[in-house]
Amino acid sequence: MDNIRIRALRADEIECRIGTISEKGLSLLLYKDARADMRILDETFGCLGWKRTHQSIDGNLYCTVELWDSEKKEWISKQDVGTVSYTEKEKGQASDSFKRACVTVGIGRELYSAPFIWISAQKCNIQRKNDKWICYDKFAVTDISYSESREITGLTIVNQDSGEVVYSMFPNAKRHNTQFSEFYFELDRTGVSLDTVLSRYGVNSLEEMSPDMLNKALNSLRKTKTKSA
Repeated sequence: MDNIRIRALRADEIECRIGTISEKGLSLLLYKDARADMRILDETFGCLGWKRTHQSIDGNLYCTVELWDSEKKEWISKQDVGTVSYTEKEKGQASDSFKRACVTVGIGRELYSAPFIWISAQKCNIQRKNDKWICYDKFAVTDISYSESREITGLTIVNQDSGEVVYSMFPNAKRHNTQFSEFYFELDRTGVSLDTVLSRYGVNSLEEMSPDMLNKALNSLRKTKTKSA
């Protein structure tokens, strides 16, 4: 059991849920569903190498996930409690408790390292309904990368309704540090503010800029006269 390594979630196994929303934009949260948990358990331990049980304790539904340790010849168990769902209460609690128990096993724990994901109103369709802001757009993770310690280092999210990339964070290994240095040199030389450039490309930081965007921004700055000229 000690040598078993549970793989990180693939991009297509991660779902996006709207966290907060206002007229200016919305935040997204990353999560996994029970199907991804079952798939990874099957891959790692075999379909007969794990099992789940549920029990109610003080009105709360708990899930216990048991894994078969072939070396010790015994079941190793992990347990967690589910939260109340406003729709299909019992089914929601059962699913939530299972997903939480799978996190204690190690499935999807890397999602806790997710950055704050903010999508501006220009990249999604936010509407006002009565006294609330709502958005029916669907978002999907199309690319994700991790560090050796399984922290998220790269992330790309698209708006499935428009097909537009609405969030990009590129891996540290792919960031062009020399370009960043030159970029800041050109900002200082020209007197152009960083916020002006970021706003022009619809991003919140240099890390969110794709290599192509960074090249275009650099070329534009190179053609700009110095601030003293």
